[in-house]
Amino acid sequence: MKKSKPSKKPAKKADAPRKRDREQGLPTREQILEFVSSSATPIGKREIARAFNIKGADRIPLKQMLKAMAEDGLLEKRDNKKLNRAGDLPPVSMLEITHRDTDGELVARPLEWKSTATPPAIVITPDMRKARDDEPPAGIGDRVLARLTKTDDAEEIYAYEAKVIRRVGKGAEQILGLFRSTSEGGRIVPVDKRVRTEFEVAREDTAKAKDGDLVLAESLPGQRYGLARARVKEAFGKSSDPKSISLIAIHTHGIPDQFPDSVIKAAEETEPKKVDGRTDLRDIPLVTIDPVDARDHDDAVWATPDTDPKNEGGHIVIVAIADVAAYVLPGSPMDREARKRGNSTYFPDRVVPMLPERISNDLCSLREKEDRACLAVRMTFDKHGEKRGHEFIRGFMKSAARLSYKEMQEAIDGAPDDKTGPFLKPVLQPIWNAYKILCIARDKRGPLDLDLPEYKAEIDPSGRIAAVNIAAKYESMKLIEEFMIQANVCAAETLQQKGRKLVFRVHDNPSREKLMALSDFLRTLEISFPKGQVTKPAAFNKILHDVKDKEYDQMVSTIVLRSQAQAVYSPDNIGHFGLNLRNYAHFTSPIRRYADLIVHRALVSVLSDGKAKDGQSDEEIGAMTEIAEHISTTERRSMLAERDSNDRFIAAFLEARIGATFPGRISGVTRFGLFIKLDETGADGLVPIANLGTEFFHHDEGAHALVGERSGLTYRLGERVIVKLEEAVPVTGGLCFEMIEGGHEGKPAGRHGSGRNAGGRGPLRRTTTKAKNGPKSARKGPAKRKSKPGRSPKS
Repeated sequence: MKKSKPSKKPAKKADAPRKRDREQGLPTREQILEFVSSSATPIGKREIARAFNIKGADRIPLKQMLKAMAEDGLLEKRDNKKLNRAGDLPPVSMLEITHRDTDGELVARPLEWKSTATPPAIVITPDMRKARDDEPPAGIGDRVLARLTKTDDAEEIYAYEAKVIRRVGKGAEQILGLFRSTSEGGRIVPVDKRVRTEFEVAREDTAKAKDGDLVLAESLPGQRYGLARARVKEAFGKSSDPKSISLIAIHTHGIPDQFPDSVIKAAEETEPKKVDGRTDLRDIPLVTIDPVDARDHDDAVWATPDTDPKNEGGHIVIVAIADVAAYVLPGSPMDREARKRGNSTYFPDRVVPMLPERISNDLCSLREKEDRACLAVRMTFDKHGEKRGHEFIRGFMKSAARLSYKEMQEAIDGAPDDKTGPFLKPVLQPIWNAYKILCIARDKRGPLDLDLPEYKAEIDPSGRIAAVNIAAKYESMKLIEEFMIQANVCAAETLQQKGRKLVFRVHDNPSREKLMALSDFLRTLEISFPKGQVTKPAAFNKILHDVKDKEYDQMVSTIVLRSQAQAVYSPDNIGHFGLNLRNYAHFTSPIRRYADLIVHRALVSVLSDGKAKDGQSDEEIGAMTEIAEHISTTERRSMLAERDSNDRFIAAFLEARIGATFPGRISGVTRFGLFIKLDETGADGLVPIANLGTEFFHHDEGAHALVGERSGLTYRLGERVIVKLEEAVPVTGGLCFEMIEGGHEGKPAGRHGSGRNAGGRGPLRRTTTKAKNGPKSARKGPAKRKSKPGRSPKS
């Protein structure tokens, strides 16, 4: 994603809405929110009344409407009694500077933030950070008074740009780090690689932390010179304890992992729903099919041939989903907490759920042989897999069997066991037959078909990784995926037809810049990919098919993946490029995704003609844009936390194998070295450029390669290599390698590289002084590739 440049144009005043005739009544909530949000000056009741031509006695219902909007969380009242849209910041705000981003820019957050939504990201504009002569420039941990400018571009990383007016003090910075005992007390080495300084801890501030403990601390005002000071708030035990690994990711990424007492109490007091008023589906043998270690079961499926003579060869499919909306009411404590979390976060050794266990693992888990409330969709497909129609049902079901993907696949492949045998002909075979006809329509539709290996860690009873293996893939996984995609399409279509507001799952077309970069790269492999063509998933699929089983197939798959946009949630439907679908919304996982719960509530409102108390609320409808932005952010946060945790677990697993050699592939090429993905574990680590020989290397960005200036020795993305593990740091997840075998001879780079050297920075040099520039110094450098938005789109 691009980063905004400092805005030079003065903020425009909001255009007043067109004058409304008296008989047209009050403006809508959406009109008021748009007017308040777009104003560069403070807005109050008087300004709203004047803008909408509301006079006299008509101002009384306007006042009541604004009060209701404030109670619903749509508007917030400032100290000067002026209004602003919930989630918006005043033009002048108090901020706390939290860190620097990868480009060195200072990033801040609002000092006071009462909303349950994620605080907006704020960048301190580079040319605006000049402090007065009598004070030092603002830095990490500082509290500043700043003037904010809202960025309008949807692709911006930051929601606001800030110009520092003045520093107003130093705030307490939260630090998660490794405690080292000293004679004076101790030191803290932060686990966050963005923080490059250690902190000194006085003896009375250690909170009895022991050497090697993982601790949470807060910064203290310190002396002008020397190390910054900190106070230990909590010690979590030895950093080598496997339980600490996920805690690091949880705290580093700010994932809420403790439910408030009010939420726990509400969940424990919740009673199971009964069949009254619902369609009884308990006679239909719906089955759940999940990974063998699944922690929640929120979907069940069933299929049968269609007996309608007008649909010969067609099938009927039912997808039933746990009715989470019936238990988590809009605006309730559980709902507010679920919205704040946005989704569940999964680690190798634990899950941080979106909902309390009483809901996620009990009342809304479709357990075998137990009655459960559900929201189901009944779909009819013809013999070509095209959908002929569908209907939604608020029902009551009983799962006939809990099966794993492996059990399902083995039964279909002719090896049923005692559990799947009785279900094979009456239940499993019809499900499989329905899937096969859906494949006909799927292949015709042509969604993006990327097939990259996935790795799965096996955790032993002590919480340590026992092994890391390539995850098994079964076609039964694709079966469930296709059924869920069709159910999601039905949800989006129904709500659109009924005019209901919802959050779509959207995936934009690849940007022109990324397509040009992909075309340049493919040309180095003599693969044609026209830059100016209208791109469809089929164009990428053809490339992937043409390179299949060739030496560079994974390299091409990786580059194609990186060329894609990031899938996000949005109330504006732009379609889903990767799935090649016009209408798509998440409906099938309301236990672990708030987006699905929103869609469920909208469907409940449709089924009840808007009368159900567990359907959509006005507040939710009015805040749909903010909710979509928030849950897109929490999804990315969870992805980063999960990836960081996996990296740390694997680093701990490999720590005992320092000195061993591993085969792998070059997974990233940068100016400072090569990232290597190991075949055995999928772990990513760095070969610093200091380990690549005694010559200058040029970074050919277009070819994703490092090229030796004298010898032409070339290291290219996707090439196979053998590396030796020199360092593994579990607390950061960093792996450092030495190149043992790899690279190939090529054309020596010119003095100024191949012409595609990023930024024209010239050659890179490897010095022969290992102690200074070798693997040891790499500890403080990037130890793994940081995820960029758009790297890993999910459906």
